[in-house]
Amino acid sequence: MERQDEWVRVERTSAFKELTKQRKAFILPATIFFLVFYFGLPFLTAFTTILDANVIGAINLAYIYAFAQFGMTWILMHIYVSRANRWDDLVDRARHEAAEGDGTSENGGDGRSSG
Repeated sequence: MERQDEWVRVERTSAFKELTKQRKAFILPATIFFLVFYFGLPFLTAFTTILDANVIGAINLAYIYAFAQFGMTWILMHIYVSRANRWDDLVDRARHEAAEGDGTSENGGDGRSSG
């Protein structure tokens, strides 16, 4: 029951609320963008002729779109990692706020001794 109480203290901190708000603000649009971009290729190739245009020789827009998915995935991953690194500060702040709430701030609030 102690771990559950600790989680409830963390969950009630302003830093944790800010963390969940920022995560949702990034993850939902990023997921929607990824799914639209990812499923756009099979949709466009199956139901339209937009990607049939040749660009260089026999290479058409479908190939460029397919290879762009690799780039989009890497770019999205780097954006996520940079955002997640900033979220670590909020996690630390939430831990600190929760620890202040129960008087264990000298050991970081994680139940372990510091020495």
